[in-house]
Amino acid sequence: MAVGEARPGYELWRPNRHKTGSQTTRFAAVVLLIASIVLMLIVALGGWSLLLGGTTFGVIALIFCGVYALLAVLIARWSRGALSLTIALSVLLAILCAVGAESWFARAKPGFAEASLPSDLLGTLVVILIPVQLVLAAVCAIGFTQEWHVEEERPIGSGPDEPINAGPTPASA
Repeated sequence: MAVGEARPGYELWRPNRHKTGSQTTRFAAVVLLIASIVLMLIVALGGWSLLLGGTTFGVIALIFCGVYALLAVLIARWSRGALSLTIALSVLLAILCAVGAESWFARAKPGFAEASLPSDLLGTLVVILIPVQLVLAAVCAIGFTQEWHVEEERPIGSGPDEPINAGPTPASA
């Protein structure tokens, strides 16, 4: 038998995906990824003229948004591997936000070029991104330990949440 195939008369069942905790974790991870995308887009588009001045941080922010959107789709489809990549990228983004937030507040003085949105607002959104990324990393770490990938065979037609009878019970033996 190849991996991911069931014997004739049996079907593959992933019991950990039916648990309420797993479904809640998946939902929270997707919502946090979408919230991160929205915050990053507001900062990237609101400060576009300043982000492109000499560097390509605006383009990098848009690439980050695209990768986060892909990860949200993969996690919504129960990809356990996407969780570890999300943890790594969220920690990286939290570090970048912690380093760069002060520069937005420093621009809120006379003589600096102004972006489409006020620099104080952009700085506040960058600061908000830090705890969002840390919570996202924690949620994905929890999801990684829930073993979404575990597969079991069960007879076709048995209930969606019924465990497979692995053998005779002590009472019937």
